[in-house]
Amino acid sequence: MRAAEFVDTIEQILETGFYAGVPDSLLSPFTDEIMKRYGVSDRHIVAANEGNAVGLAAGYHLATGKTACVYMQNSGQGNALNPYASLLAPEVYKIPCVFVIGWRGMPGVKDEPQHMFQGQITASLMQLLEIQTEIITEKMTQEKLISVCERFAECLAAGKCTAFIVEKGALKEDDGVMYTNPYHMKREAVLSEIVKYTGRDIIVSTTGKASRELFEIRERSGQTHEYDFLTVGSMGHSSSIALAIALQKKKQKVWCIDGDGAVLMHMGAMAVMGANAPGNLVHIVINNEAHETVGGMPTVSGSVDFTKIAEGCGYRKILKATTLEEVAFAMEEAKVSSVLTFMEIETALGARSDLGRPSTTAQENKNSFMEYMRGI
Repeated sequence: MRAAEFVDTIEQILETGFYAGVPDSLLSPFTDEIMKRYGVSDRHIVAANEGNAVGLAAGYHLATGKTACVYMQNSGQGNALNPYASLLAPEVYKIPCVFVIGWRGMPGVKDEPQHMFQGQITASLMQLLEIQTEIITEKMTQEKLISVCERFAECLAAGKCTAFIVEKGALKEDDGVMYTNPYHMKREAVLSEIVKYTGRDIIVSTTGKASRELFEIRERSGQTHEYDFLTVGSMGHSSSIALAIALQKKKQKVWCIDGDGAVLMHMGAMAVMGANAPGNLVHIVINNEAHETVGGMPTVSGSVDFTKIAEGCGYRKILKATTLEEVAFAMEEAKVSSVLTFMEIETALGARSDLGRPSTTAQENKNSFMEYMRGI
């Protein structure tokens, strides 16, 4: 089914007038269609996290009496669960909402390890929450969708929520959206510069392409992977992992390589970081103002000054780089720093078309990393 037909149908029958969410690669045809129609506006907000999107949906309903649509990858179900159960649910405020959920890790379909368990429980979790759900497959017809939406409309009128779980390839688009930003440095070149300075130091890297590129940089250089913990899932939590490691390994330099979307998703972690302020930790945010790994939709980072936020949270040294020369200078400063350090690096969108994925499993990565931890 074409994404445009899907959006037309839910707007006409379910009267969805507002969209909010966190993008997912499986939903790119859907979110690209929303971007084509509304951009980022009072009709569409790219949220910091899925719970944020649910709050926006509730506010829209309270202000207008109409129904909002919240989109997400199924990994975001956990972030959305609390505001659904304690805010939207029929037992609480009876606020209707339409969820559109990309089904990563669907049983029987090969996927990355961080998606497999979530994929197994995706549909059953919606059933447990008593949310009327329909799976959108490649075989979904317009007639079938209309029938489903008519049933969903009755649920929404009764103050209940509904959900579409979208299989891989179920939605199609005619033309995608090209996302850009004003920066020029490639992230992989930045990561290559970073590892010139880290040596045998610990690196905790965020989910997505940054970890994939770090893995390949090590491979090309013939370096070991034991220094690196690749956070293949749990977006937004790499800095918390790095903080706990730094507090336990006070004599070891710890570098956290983060992304702007990940930082925004759980920004409270920066306040916790600043309050504890380990002097052996450097928090690097590679900012391309986009959710690039899942398609390139913009984050709100273009209107955020991360360096001021870091300063306000209690980071002791603040650095910023927009060129590779500035990256090298900042890394020299951070390497000898003995206080909690924050570094923002602005990069362009884009990655190699042949960028691979780690050839080791998540558990192999963990075991190798923990073996190195035991020796330092």
